[in-house]
Amino acid sequence: MLKNLFEDKHIINYSKGETLCKQGAIANQLLLIEDGFAKIYLEHKNKNIILRILRTGDFIGLDNLHHDEIYSFSVSAISACSVKSISFAELHKYLNETTALNREVIGDLNAYTTGYFFRFISLTQKQLHGRLADAIIHLAEEVYKSNDFELHLSRKDIADFTGMSTESAIRIIKEFHNDKLIELYGKRLKIISMKLLKKLSDLG
Repeated sequence: MLKNLFEDKHIINYSKGETLCKQGAIANQLLLIEDGFAKIYLEHKNKNIILRILRTGDFIGLDNLHHDEIYSFSVSAISACSVKSISFAELHKYLNETTALNREVIGDLNAYTTGYFFRFISLTQKQLHGRLADAIIHLAEEVYKSNDFELHLSRKDIADFTGMSTESAIRIIKEFHNDKLIELYGKRLKIISMKLLKKLSDLG
């Protein structure tokens, strides 16, 4: 139902690396990714922390709908990206008229919040190998919906997503490759043993 509100909206195309919204900027619209991939991240001093990888059909700005006048995060495209938007003012009008739409928005917010909880546990309670295993499992099951996919994240992005240095991320990726948990050639990642990845995740 929520996505139907975007049907007649104008599409804006972004190139890889372009910013869709900026941390600290005024938040007055909800964005829908029509096609492509993007990353949500916090900017803190000279370090970024990637909170979530967005895919086609994901929303940006739901958590700003009822509070906060500025974005508390930044979003940038990690592939060519097509985006539509609807103003919060227009969206509030529909929300005031439709109970079912309110339930859908609350459900989406709950799903996003639960995802952030799991990310927090991974980043604070697990060792480096467990964090990388979590990240790869998340990409396969939640983002690309496949065990064989084109990886749109750079090595630095992977480091920012797993809370480790770029050097550590590169080293552990190579270990996973050599140990035949994954195959990674250029931008193509294939999971060889999801069972072992999940075991590493469980061990933390």
